[in-house]
Amino acid sequence: MSKSRGSGAAARTTQYVLLLLHRGGGGGGGSGCCCSNTSGSPSTATAIVSRRCATAPSRSIVNNDKFDRRSSSTLLSSASSCSSQRQQQRGIGNDSSDNRRGRVVMTGGTRIIIRDAATQCAPAQKVLTMDNVYDNLVKMEYAVRGPLLIRALEIEKELQKGVKKPFKEVIKANIGDAHAMGQKPITFLRQVLVLALNPQLLEDPSYPEDAKERARAILGGCKGCSIGSYTESAGIDVVRRHAAKYIEERDGGIPSHHQNIILSNGASDGIKAFLKLFNGRLNGKPTGVMIPIPQYPLYSATISEFGLQQCGYYLDEDNKWGLDVDELERAYQAAKTNSNPRVLVVINPGNPTGQVLTRENIENIVRFAHKNKLFLLADEVYQDNVYDKDSAFYSFKRVMTEMGEPYCHMELASFMSISKGYMGECGLRGGYAEIINMDPKVMAILMKSISATLCPTAVGQAAMDVVVNPPRQGEPSYEAFLNEKKSILSSLAERSRLVVDTLNSIPGYKVNPAMGAMYVFPRVEIPEKAIKAAKAAGQTPDTFYAFQLLEATGICVIPGSGFSQKPNTYHFRTTILPQKEKLKSMLSILKEFHLKFLKEYS
Repeated sequence: MSKSRGSGAAARTTQYVLLLLHRGGGGGGGSGCCCSNTSGSPSTATAIVSRRCATAPSRSIVNNDKFDRRSSSTLLSSASSCSSQRQQQRGIGNDSSDNRRGRVVMTGGTRIIIRDAATQCAPAQKVLTMDNVYDNLVKMEYAVRGPLLIRALEIEKELQKGVKKPFKEVIKANIGDAHAMGQKPITFLRQVLVLALNPQLLEDPSYPEDAKERARAILGGCKGCSIGSYTESAGIDVVRRHAAKYIEERDGGIPSHHQNIILSNGASDGIKAFLKLFNGRLNGKPTGVMIPIPQYPLYSATISEFGLQQCGYYLDEDNKWGLDVDELERAYQAAKTNSNPRVLVVINPGNPTGQVLTRENIENIVRFAHKNKLFLLADEVYQDNVYDKDSAFYSFKRVMTEMGEPYCHMELASFMSISKGYMGECGLRGGYAEIINMDPKVMAILMKSISATLCPTAVGQAAMDVVVNPPRQGEPSYEAFLNEKKSILSSLAERSRLVVDTLNSIPGYKVNPAMGAMYVFPRVEIPEKAIKAAKAAGQTPDTFYAFQLLEATGICVIPGSGFSQKPNTYHFRTTILPQKEKLKSMLSILKEFHLKFLKEYS
């Protein structure tokens, strides 16, 4: 019993509740109603009708069999039948005998009350909708865990249900998750974590004494000597001190102070906490954050979330993804039109491009940042991942300090993580930031800001402690630790060369050597026919290519558009992390797919 309704997104309805009160006794025929109630007790049914209006979303409304359990029958269908037969007789929808209770009509032995259901049974209007949700979060994109990964996870579930595919598994080459790709944990690191999590094992003679010593130090820095307690917001003091010592040794004795160290849930949280300081407008303009293109999507996502302005500078693909100061200058001048450039982000070794900056290159970047009064953000999470024999990692802090006046006084925030390097402990979420030469009052603001999140995970802090305070020569675990570390890094270097050599053998592919990090970023020539097909599908050409690859092979990569790239060029990022035999198989499948793709779209 409903009036006709329009269809489509523009259609609107108001709902009404029909309360059907059946008076007991006798069969439906004698009362003029098809409904019966053999128990003689009142019974209730609820139905919904609707009419067009402009206050509620359109929906298709069908029988709602909601009824009093004492009734032996559902009244809705019967009442609907009766009401349709007697609608004109009884004037339903024309009279209103009780505005407070609703329209009351009688049909046979059934009393029908029609009430506006806006506040009775229809879903309440949502407080938070797409019309009023924080707009910057709507704009934010994070390609590494975007639509391609979502589809890859769907395919995994389809395979588990027995859906037939031209492949048996999904290979997630989209993200730098070493353990997910088969890398084994560092034994010493896990031993320390086990001891810290279960201190009773400190009496177990099967654990080496150097692991026990580190676990005791970590527990001694925890309240109640338990890793389950809250830590200080900036992290466990002893871990911060070990991080400062690690940095000092790494940089040839240049002093590092633990008060400048902030521990975090991976480097990502530290980077976001730092960039949040710039979330303000000066002279009506947002802060401009200069980032490399291609870039790691954490930066573009955070910039969008905080309402900052992305200012991209292009890396030179024809020069092994080098960083040219003239390009920095071009980007800086362009950025000044709609922002106040205040931050320069440098990723070294590079993600997704794998380049390693030379010392000379870093010196030029430092001079540029000083000239333009830019706060340097050095993303150095891949500092252990340098594979090129002619390359070496130089920290920005070391180069900047050794350059002397006035550069040694520049503001710098550098970041490290346990997720990369030889550790690959992504899920434990451990990282640190060293922030130097920051205004002490601003540093206090940063500390206040991070205190609102209470503290980083204590387990991640304990893992970071092992990274910055590894076994020393002469300690029981030193040789085994060193062998595991060397083996992992050597294998990564070998796999990096394997990926680069194989991809360069594929027609239409061009890839620079990966001097460091965990990825390669090949350039792919996409035929014009495929570009048109991508446009018809509403996708960028490299996204179209990546989806075709996923559906045909189960290989999940991230299109270059997710990292940004020069116009009219197409790339994708793949990790080098699958273990060697699986990596060989993946590359063979990728080559076969690409040749078929070229044939289909040429």
